[in-house]
Amino acid sequence: MTSKRDFYEVLGVPKNASDDDIKKAYRKLAMKYHPDRNQGDAAKEAEAKFKEVKEAYEMLSDAQKRAAYDQYGHAGVDPNMRGPGGAEGFGGFGEAFGDIFGDIFGGGRRGGGGRQVFRGADLSYAMDITLEEAANGKDAQLRIPSWEECDTCHGTGAKPGTSAKTCSTCHGSGSVQMRQGFFSVQQTCPHCRGTGKIIPDPCTSCHGQGKVKKQKTLEVKIPSGIDDGMRIRSAGNGEPGTNGGPPGDLYIEIRIKKHDIFERDGDDLHCAVPISMTRAALGGEIEVPTLGGKAVIEIPEGTQHGKQFRLRGKGIKGVRSSYPGDLYCHVNVETPIKLTEHQKKLLKELEASLEKGGHKHQPTGESWTDKLKNFFGA
Repeated sequence: MTSKRDFYEVLGVPKNASDDDIKKAYRKLAMKYHPDRNQGDAAKEAEAKFKEVKEAYEMLSDAQKRAAYDQYGHAGVDPNMRGPGGAEGFGGFGEAFGDIFGDIFGGGRRGGGGRQVFRGADLSYAMDITLEEAANGKDAQLRIPSWEECDTCHGTGAKPGTSAKTCSTCHGSGSVQMRQGFFSVQQTCPHCRGTGKIIPDPCTSCHGQGKVKKQKTLEVKIPSGIDDGMRIRSAGNGEPGTNGGPPGDLYIEIRIKKHDIFERDGDDLHCAVPISMTRAALGGEIEVPTLGGKAVIEIPEGTQHGKQFRLRGKGIKGVRSSYPGDLYCHVNVETPIKLTEHQKKLLKELEASLEKGGHKHQPTGESWTDKLKNFFGA
């Protein structure tokens, strides 16, 4: 018994081939070995090739089957999954090509009377909100475009006193048969664009659409904890569908405005807290802002520039979080400016007094001196 060839080898693709590459390879080979294209002496060999190609595609186009095949080879794929009849006959050819035809000739399902119906396009709206609104949530109102029945033609699309006529190209079905080589496929009628009707005298108000664009107010609830870049989906508030198809959706993208004090990092907040040189040296209590009001932190004596203080639970509770984040206060020790002569004299006296004390007043001075000695080889 001849062993099966590698499925990737059958389709002529590498093992890291994408789904699209596998589909393209299958379509090319299936057309090459299809029985309608191979007659006479070549028919038997083409039939075997076609079955081999079809089996390879069925296995590699299924994510689970492909994973099992990649790990265990042919032993990892159950041959009985295809039914007791083994490889399918040519009756399944159209079904096997269904997804490919959808890619080539367009999507859309069929509605009443054979007309193709299409889902409406999605709409996108960018909403700017403050950090406080993101943390606490809010109820917002949006003005978005909508479609309403035309008052002039009452939705018919035809000029008052006239009516639409059945399309002579598709005879009202909304689709026509097209030949693509040895395939026969259906396409949306190019004359009526799938509606099945032609309007000789369109309504001047809606230009034959039967509907007019207006504005409507939409109530939107912004959940507390929402973050920058997140989207809110409003189902059915996108563009209307075609031929009775469902409408699209509206996606509201959140953009959080830059805050004067806080910077957000996930559920945590960060802020810079300036303090004087003397406060950093002597220590004491200072007030810091939070989204919920004021808080007090204790500055230890000798606090250095850049020291971080953490206030637990003073951040933001995200939409998927069970508890709020933290607030991190970063101390910025400010050097005084625009000093008077008296203030300069006091600082010089302080500096002289500190120098007499040596490195004990400088938390990093001694280590810095040692580093300089090593650097210059002293």
